[in-house]
Amino acid sequence: MANFKGHALPGSFFLIVGLWWSVKYPFKYFHQKRKRSQYYQRLEITEAAIRTLFSIVGILAEQFVPDGPHVHLYSENHWIKLMNWQHSTMYLFFAISGAIDMLTYLNTHVPLGIDRLVMAVATFNEGFLFYHHVHNRPPLDQYIHSLLLCAVFGGALSIFLEVILRDNIVLELFRTSLTILQGTWFWQIGFVLFPPFGAPKWDQKDDSNIMFITMCFCWHYLAALCITAVNYSLVCCLLTRLKRHGGEIIEIQKLKSDRKYQEALLGGSDEE
Repeated sequence: MANFKGHALPGSFFLIVGLWWSVKYPFKYFHQKRKRSQYYQRLEITEAAIRTLFSIVGILAEQFVPDGPHVHLYSENHWIKLMNWQHSTMYLFFAISGAIDMLTYLNTHVPLGIDRLVMAVATFNEGFLFYHHVHNRPPLDQYIHSLLLCAVFGGALSIFLEVILRDNIVLELFRTSLTILQGTWFWQIGFVLFPPFGAPKWDQKDDSNIMFITMCFCWHYLAALCITAVNYSLVCCLLTRLKRHGGEIIEIQKLKSDRKYQEALLGGSDEE
C-alpha cells in the first residue's frame, strides 16, 4: 500500500517482534540450562505462530484493501498494483519462515539451523524487493528507502551467521536492535512520504531534508540500541533479585531443617 497505513503496518509488526526479542533473548541467555525445556519449546512455537499470523494479516491487507489487486496480477495487457504484490511477496517469505520455525520444534527430523537459514533468506528477500522498489521516484523517497536496506541486509547477515553460531547472545541482540530499527524506520518513512493529520509534505528534492534524514536514521538506531540495552539490564536485575530471594528461602528452609534435626537428636539423648 503506497500510503501511511501501508508503512505503519509492517513497522508495527517489526517493532512488536523486536521488543519481544529484546526481552526473550536475555531471559534465554540467563537460563541456558533450561533452554531445551518443554516450556521453552512451547514459547518458541507460539512466537513462530504469531509471526506467521502477522505475515498472513499483511498479505490479506495488501491484497484486499479497497484499492488493492484482490489477487489479480495481470489484466488487459498491464500489471495490477505491483507495489502491493511486492509487499505481499515480502510477507509470504516471512510466513514461510514462521512455519519452518514451528516445524523445527515440532519435528525432530528438521535439521537444526534451517529455521535461521530460512529467516535469513526471508530478510534478504525483503531487502532485494525494496532495492528494486523505488526506481524513478523522487530523491528523498529513494534515499529513505535505501537507509532501510542498511538495517535489512545487516539483519540478514546477522541471521545467516546464527546458522553457524547458534544461540550467540551478541548476534541475537544485534538482530534484535536491527529489527526494532526496521520497525521505527517504517513508521518514519510513512511520516515523511505520507504525512498524516494534514501535516505539510516534505520537499522531496531538498538536500537539507536528505541530510536530516541521515542524522535521523542514526538517532533511530541509537534508540533501538538503548531499548535493547535497557531491557537486557532489566531482565538481568530481575533474575538476580529472584535468584537471591530464592537463595535466601532455601537457606532459611535448610536452617529450619537443621534445627529440627538437632532437636530430634537432643530429644533422643534425653530419653536414654
